Amino acid sequence: MTATPTARIIDVATLRSRLADDPPRVLDVRTPAEFETAHIPGSYNVPLDLLREHRDELVRHIDEDVVLVCRSGTRASQAEQALGQAGLPGLRILDGGMNSWQRAGAPVNHGRRTWDLERQVRLVAGSAVAASIVGSTLQPRLKWIGAAIGAGLTAAAISDTCVLGTALAKMPWNRPATSIDVAAVLHALSDNA
Repeated sequence: MTATPTARIIDVATLRSRLADDPPRVLDVRTPAEFETAHIPGSYNVPLDLLREHRDELVRHIDEDVVLVCRSGTRASQAEQALGQAGLPGLRILDGGMNSWQRAGAPVNHGRRTWDLERQVRLVAGSAVAASIVGSTLQPRLKWIGAAIGAGLTAAAISDTCVLGTALAKMPWNRPATSIDVAAVLHALSDNA
C-alpha cells in the first residue's frame, strides 16, 4: 500500500473496536458491484471516480474522522490523496482493505456476487495474451498483442494504476441496478452526520 505520509493506517481490530464505540465514517471507494458483493456494515459507497470528480463537494459533507476502504489499499490511498489535496486532514486507510477485513472474520454485508476488479483484469489480460499467442500460429503479427498487454501490465505495476481496470469498472456488470450519483451520496452523508 502506498499511503501518503499524512495518512494513518488503521488495522482491522482497531476499526472493529471503533465501529462498536465511536464509529468513524467508513468510505468504500470500490466499484458499486464490488461494494454490493461484500462491504463493511454502515459503510458508504463512494466509487473512486466519483470521489475524484466531486471531492470538493464531498469534503464539505464529511468530517475529519474518515476511514477509506478498498479491496487491498491501493484505491483507498488514491482516494486519500484526492481528499487530502482538497483539505480534509486526518484520513485513515484500512490496512489491507476488504481482503484483511474478511480474512479476520469481521462482519460483512453480502449482496449479489461479482468478481472483484483485479480478478476481471487478470481474466481479460490473460485471455487476450493466450488468444494472441495461439492466433500467432496462423498470423504471426498477433504476438504483438500479447507483447502490448504485457507492457501495459508492467506500466500498471510501476505506476500503480491500471487503464484496463478503469475501463472494466465502467462496464455494465460493474454498475449497480440503480445508479450512484453525487447527490445521493451527499444526501446519505448529510443524513448520517
